[in-house]
Amino acid sequence: MSLNEVHISSLVVHAVPQHLNAIKRQIEAFDGAEIYGESAAGKLVVVIETRNQGYITDTIDAINQLDHVLSTALVFHQIEHDLDDEISAADKNTEV
Repeated sequence: MSLNEVHISSLVVHAVPQHLNAIKRQIEAFDGAEIYGESAAGKLVVVIETRNQGYITDTIDAINQLDHVLSTALVFHQIEHDLDDEISAADKNTEV
């Protein structure tokens, strides 16, 4: 595994609707986690961006352990490689 990569994952978290605001605050406290959508039925769309896959699984486990969370499902996972190389190449192309 490259040290020069970013993991982007999306999750659907199903929670007890009456506790949604508290759960949202707890999820947003995780590094790299953002909430992109929610429903009145207690479902949240969460995106996690991190440097390693282990953090994603650890975060899913931690979310599942939160009070009033019913389930957490991984929906999408993508790995972006060699981002520093792409940034360096872009910088070279924009030099004046």
